[in-house]
Amino acid sequence: MLQPKKSKYRKQFRGKMRGTAQTGNTVTFGEYGLQALTRGWVSARQIEAARKKITFMTKRAGKYWIKVFPHKPITGKPVGVKMGSGKGAIQEYVAVVKPGQVLFELGGVTPEVAKTAFLKAGHKLAVKTTLIKK
Repeated sequence: MLQPKKSKYRKQFRGKMRGTAQTGNTVTFGEYGLQALTRGWVSARQIEAARKKITFMTKRAGKYWIKVFPHKPITGKPVGVKMGSGKGAIQEYVAVVKPGQVLFELGGVTPEVAKTAFLKAGHKLAVKTTLIKK
């Protein structure tokens, strides 16, 4: 599971997700990219599920790159706990995704394989995605 090794502060504010991705919005390493169309939080579990689906669909041919990392800790309080008494414990880590951001890249495979792999991987993510070419 992807998560930071160390962080300066244990808990973070929820923050805003305004605007579009200014960096990381082009295919740089591979030939094909999985680009986000909507904004949202993509959890470490979702990234891992999409990664596994890409490796399965490509039958480990070619090479893939993960362009997002879940830096943001998300907290939550247990069910049945009353309001107050501070912020809850960390439940998971998420990556903040803005429209236009490339989440995965793929190289060394045919266009049909890349299309099917990214279509299946896109179903695992909490944002709408599309396939882009270099």
